[in-house]
Amino acid sequence: MSNIVYIATSLDGYIAKVDGGIDWLMEIPNPDQSDYGFAGFMNRVDGVLMGRKTYEIVQNFDQWIYTKPVFVLTQTLEALPGKWAGKAEIVKGEPTEVINNLNSRGINNIYVDGGKTIQSFLALDLIDEMVITKIPILLGGGIPLFSTGNSELKFEHIETDVYYGGLVKSRYLRKR
Repeated sequence: MSNIVYIATSLDGYIAKVDGGIDWLMEIPNPDQSDYGFAGFMNRVDGVLMGRKTYEIVQNFDQWIYTKPVFVLTQTLEALPGKWAGKAEIVKGEPTEVINNLNSRGINNIYVDGGKTIQSFLALDLIDEMVITKIPILLGGGIPLFSTGNSELKFEHIETDVYYGGLVKSRYLRKR
């Protein structure tokens, strides 16, 4: 069982602009139409756990990109809005409770997505692996991947792949 982050950041560590925008990710030249290893990564997980704000961003996608069950962690919504509402399920509770619930349903390898969700899982040392792709852009501000004030967590670098346009994807495992 593992909880895995798979995310892109700017060189200065932001996952989105101040307004939550990720348009800068869509502007990356991709002449080979690479998925940057996303399909292979999705084959490794049993489900996706994302925060409410991430789900709101997904609402703007032209197509549903997930091939596994998707769970939206929210304490405020009672029903999912939008065109993809039937593709995901709401889960509520504290991170450990949510993970235990998903594990009991056979969702053991979980893709954890969304800034606040990732930060809350890191604060509780619930992340086992991180796959971070650095995009060669400085945003100068926005929503950071990491928050301050957490305990020190050590990770081991496993591998790095370099893609067209200077994208650098690195994989790290939590050292326990």
